[in-house]
Amino acid sequence: MYTVKRILVVEDDKNVQTLLKDELNDEGYIIDTAANGKDALNRLQGDEKPDLIILDLRMPRMDGLETMGHLLKSSLATPVVIHTAYPSYKNDVMAMAADAFVVKSHDLKKLKHVIHELIGE
Repeated sequence: MYTVKRILVVEDDKNVQTLLKDELNDEGYIIDTAANGKDALNRLQGDEKPDLIILDLRMPRMDGLETMGHLLKSSLATPVVIHTAYPSYKNDVMAMAADAFVVKSHDLKKLKHVIHELIGE
């Protein structure tokens, strides 16, 4: 049976949040958003667990690398895609622990391809 996949977008830039939400909704995904790592960790306490997390790195309150550390310590087995404008973070130990690393671009083909590879549909 087909079930709609849920994605949590952790991104502080409202424009990027909206773009990802619109584009991924069009692909058939349910999108939840969080403005920083603290908000994301709070959302993960709820009943609706995402099938995938898209995680920005530079955010206020709790950045993506610190959030990744918390995700690794948790028992959550959800794939994480680092989505950042800073390719220099690719070799950071916490970034390397993610399932994928995608540099932000106006063209979302690469991100959509990675999502499809990780959770299908």
